[in-house]
Amino acid sequence: MEFHALQVFLTVANEKSFSRAGEKLLRTQPAVSLAIQRLENELGERLIDRSGKELVLTDAGRAVADYARRFENLRSEMENALKELHDKSAGTLLIGANESTTLYLLRDIQKFREMYPKLKVRVQRSLSSKIPSELIDGNLELGVISYDPGDGRIESRIIYTDALAFVVSPYHRFARRESVSITELGAETFIAHNVMSPYRELVVREFQHYRVPLQIIVEMPTIETIRKLVQANQGVAFLPRMCVEPELEQGTLRAVRVPELSVERKIRLVYPARRVLSHAARAFLDLVAAE
Repeated sequence: MEFHALQVFLTVANEKSFSRAGEKLLRTQPAVSLAIQRLENELGERLIDRSGKELVLTDAGRAVADYARRFENLRSEMENALKELHDKSAGTLLIGANESTTLYLLRDIQKFREMYPKLKVRVQRSLSSKIPSELIDGNLELGVISYDPGDGRIESRIIYTDALAFVVSPYHRFARRESVSITELGAETFIAHNVMSPYRELVVREFQHYRVPLQIIVEMPTIETIRKLVQANQGVAFLPRMCVEPELEQGTLRAVRVPELSVERKIRLVYPARRVLSHAARAFLDLVAAE
């Protein structure tokens, strides 16, 4: 059933006249009558009683007119909603990120909210390793990861370059050192994130390369808990520098250089290469590109 046929019928029902409906729709009266006949044939119901002088709707006609009005209202709502989306006055920006990469979004989200205060922003906590497949499956529009996805179906844009920092408590024996060799870390108690990542694998690989034991004694679910344990001098850790900047400035943590592990951490905004993005997602990409 075409919506246009319902529009014609609703106009006839409202005008109570084929000729007036034709004038309003800029169509001839025979064309209007033919459209109604086709609709009646399709529905298998007589919608208009033509036996009298006045146009009268049948029971089926009144029911169809009621639904046609609802369809008309829904179409109007849909057109308004699409206009609002296009004008950036409605819609939701959905981004997938893990605990640490969310921090890299804060500055851009603040600017985005200033530019588009009516758009909602939702950052969904996601495993970094799962974000590319979530994008491909259509569960996310944008994602933030710290590695190159290496997938032609995913576009990526570097939005921040960070580094891994080796952090210790101010009371640790290395706290006053500018740098330490990786060979000096064999006796240390390491606190690590319990989710595997390319950077954890890189640290493990470098320790193996230099034949230094890596004693991961404690594994925690969040960077915050790792940070607190290191501050309490319960061990040492490699963490993204941005995640510990406030503590380094306040002196509650110390960063010590490990020359063998000078690792850049490139943060990438990723999105589907072949799917049309929402107006909100496209606006966020444009904002990031303009920086």
